[in-house]
Amino acid sequence: MEPQRAEPRWERRKDARPSEITGAALELFVERGYAATRLEDVAARAGVSKGTLYLYFDSKQELFKAVVRGGIVRAIEEGEAMVEQFKGSASELLRCIVFGWWERIGSTPLWGIPKLMIAEARNFPELAQFYQAEVSQRGTLLFQRALERGVEAGEFRAVNIDYTVQVILSPLVMLAVWQHSLGCCAPERADPLRFLETYLDLVLAGLRADPEASHG
Repeated sequence: MEPQRAEPRWERRKDARPSEITGAALELFVERGYAATRLEDVAARAGVSKGTLYLYFDSKQELFKAVVRGGIVRAIEEGEAMVEQFKGSASELLRCIVFGWWERIGSTPLWGIPKLMIAEARNFPELAQFYQAEVSQRGTLLFQRALERGVEAGEFRAVNIDYTVQVILSPLVMLAVWQHSLGCCAPERADPLRFLETYLDLVLAGLRADPEASHG
């Protein structure tokens, strides 16, 4: 029997190519923004021809959606499953959501995508609608469910859920935008984990049904 030939190192499995392409696209979208990213540059960084790229993605818009779905949406799906199965307190659930968000999105190159959408949404309304439906709304629901659970259990005081979610989300968005923009020029870079601990301490103190409990 003839020995099996090893696959040449430069020949990659075809099923690996989509992930290589989306990985290269993420890097370029974050570096250059949506408008300035060209498909030929994505192909070059991924090490494939432009024709090969088009076998998997027929437009830059579809490639961008694949990047979002393969990264941010997948992380949200994991969060949704965690919320459904979670058995602890609403405070513990909120903590898991926040640190899960930071671990899977906020501290990774994926956070460059929300920053990109903030900057370019008005120029690409169809992409903005896609992002709103598949990311923003679903991400907001994670926090909404944690708050509703806490209010129903008497753990959190009665609050306007919709506005409270917006107030809770705003510092998280600012943290990640800062980390990926002006933060790189700051004299001292803030420790995001210490920021999140301080943030959660304030949020949970404000939500607590019995303010005196913090002194008991």
